[in-house]
Amino acid sequence: MEYPSSQKFIIALGPWLQTPTGSYMLEWEQARLDAMTADIFGFHAMQIGVPQIKALQANRMGHKWLTDSLVPEAGETPSAQNSVVVTHDFAELPFASQSLDLVVLPHVLEFTAKPHQILREVERVLIPEGQVIICGFNPASLWSIRQTIGRMSGVHFLPQSAEFISLLRLKDWLKLLNMEVNRSHFGCYAPPFTSSKCLHRSAFMEKAGNRWWPYFGAVYMVQAIKRVKGMNLICPVFSKQPIKAGRGVPATNKIHKADRNGTGQ
Repeated sequence: MEYPSSQKFIIALGPWLQTPTGSYMLEWEQARLDAMTADIFGFHAMQIGVPQIKALQANRMGHKWLTDSLVPEAGETPSAQNSVVVTHDFAELPFASQSLDLVVLPHVLEFTAKPHQILREVERVLIPEGQVIICGFNPASLWSIRQTIGRMSGVHFLPQSAEFISLLRLKDWLKLLNMEVNRSHFGCYAPPFTSSKCLHRSAFMEKAGNRWWPYFGAVYMVQAIKRVKGMNLICPVFSKQPIKAGRGVPATNKIHKADRNGTGQ
């Protein structure tokens, strides 16, 4: 099967996730995604690519979609967690504008030739105040350094076609699309080991990294909210000004006026 260029590189990520390093990263991301998506409410949620990551399994929305270029085999049915949508290009999502409450991009932007177009499509399909969660490799990490050395030697530590995007750069892209970053997380502080045993022994570095070098985790996760300019919530107006009563006229004044006119008794 011939895949579009925007998905050829993403497919290469699948085998790497089965390696000890990939499994270590997958475990951290799965736990963080479960915590972030559990409290996001709405009606429609979508995950773009990388079906090995169950980004929406903890979310409670009624309609959850997974855009994937792989057609289910004969007799295979989509999982109960997601309805699979077969699309030919992630840069042209088959959803109406302002129709989704949540979109998750697990390692999609760094493996595609059209990261800006994909982000524009995400902004288009999100409703006002809709949310997007993006996972990516951090270029300012030990893993990135190991990848750079591997490219020189021909022994790659991460998937060869990955083009890392820094969190600051990603925030700039989101800002141009009126996407306000709500929170971000870094993780996977273990050195770039390829052994499960070594990675397991380095588990203590997660807490140490979060405290002492929080911006140098191997991967990051950012959550942003789509803001629409000029849109204000309509709330009841409660006036704090006291109610002014009408000015009364004392009854004695009326009696005095009547006496002066000679009509008093």
